[in-house]
Amino acid sequence: MTTHVVLLLLAFAQQWNSAGFPREDFNQPQAQSGPAPKRDLSGIWDSGPIGVQPTGHVTPPLTPDGQERLKEIKPGNGPRAVTEEFINDPLSINCDPSGFPRVVMYEMRPLQIVQTANQILILYQFGKTWRVIWTDGRELPKNPDPRWYGYSVGRWQDDYTFVVQSVGMDERTWLDNAGNPHSENMRVEERYHRAAHDTLELSVTIDDATTYTKPWVAYEKLPLRLMPAGTDLRENICSPTEAAAYKKLVDTQKK
Repeated sequence: MTTHVVLLLLAFAQQWNSAGFPREDFNQPQAQSGPAPKRDLSGIWDSGPIGVQPTGHVTPPLTPDGQERLKEIKPGNGPRAVTEEFINDPLSINCDPSGFPRVVMYEMRPLQIVQTANQILILYQFGKTWRVIWTDGRELPKNPDPRWYGYSVGRWQDDYTFVVQSVGMDERTWLDNAGNPHSENMRVEERYHRAAHDTLELSVTIDDATTYTKPWVAYEKLPLRLMPAGTDLRENICSPTEAAAYKKLVDTQKK
């Protein structure tokens, strides 16, 4: 078999259980790619190590209500981390859904964006879950029943910038692995800017006057890189049976 044929086979081979680009790829400048297509976010995207954020995000001061919420939160990471036997993270201990915006602000592993006539779908590797962003012109609900992933609508600001507004997120979820809280009154804005063919920039703003003294930016133009179209995303699923076994092990070690 010639070298040329081997290279072709490698180029078209499916990448099973890909966890994303090697981390070292994000330590060097990305090569220039072609121009961005208009009004198109579709593809498989990787934010690299910055999208994981194990230590959490820096927030503005908490309101009195936010400080009260924080009393019950015992994270395993970040500045308020406790030892394993005291962690009460609903995601890692109980396998509750990560929810939105935590699925973006912590463990943002590779994701796939799919566009339809009236929706943009984001399929996340972490949790093997998805979000629906409506693009049919509907308004956000005024008094929504809380959902793990909230309610989202989006619009094109220009040919390369897609803006998403989300409300109605369940306050049982944390914002990140450091246990930063939020209320049901939170509003989240995402801005997806297609800077080039292979580069998507994500900005995320949190507005929750119940919990924080002012709106704040979690991500400012976080770059995501376009992965090969044949990439098969790995499963990152929290298994309740595995979580229960881990908790039992920790409890045993305490005795």
